[in-house]
Amino acid sequence: MNGRVACLALVLLSAGPVLANESVYTDIGRDKCKTIAEEEGMYALMTCPGHADYPVRFKEADIRQSVSFGHLNQRYADDAFESFIPFNHAGTTVEWRVAKDGKAVATILRWFIENTDESGASVPALQGQVLVISKVAEKDDGKGCVAGYVDALANPDPNAFARKIADEVAPTFRCGVDKPAYHGTRGDKAADPNNELPE
Repeated sequence: MNGRVACLALVLLSAGPVLANESVYTDIGRDKCKTIAEEEGMYALMTCPGHADYPVRFKEADIRQSVSFGHLNQRYADDAFESFIPFNHAGTTVEWRVAKDGKAVATILRWFIENTDESGASVPALQGQVLVISKVAEKDDGKGCVAGYVDALANPDPNAFARKIADEVAPTFRCGVDKPAYHGTRGDKAADPNNELPE
């Protein structure tokens, strides 16, 4: 019995850092966002309410979307654009991974990828879904960026897997230095990303 208790304690201790963060959800539906700049059908820049005092920055250009989180410095706010090569759009429910001290360490947001057939037409049956894990920018650093990807159609329980990546990878991810990668199985509907960050 003592051996089992010791083993259980060891498992709980090893799981401690992962269990320390909690999930908080916010809605970034466009009706809740404030438009900063817009050119009809071409470009849009918005700020959206996030968790606590962490803002959300939404961009859209050429039927591709980019979402950044936290207290971005001016260069990241102006120049960062992280999306996918095919046409795409992001969901509106953001999952924030929040530590016990209230610090938001990462976000998870689902993207919908409009893959095309041989004729170049977008086909619903070919649509991909990718969970994008992002590092949240803090005031002392100002850098927030994509830290990893999980193919939501190719992995069992992709949300739980994305939380694991958010908790373990995002906190120490170095924006502009480390390269975000797919984690787990990547299927043929999970598109190549396009990451543009200021140098």
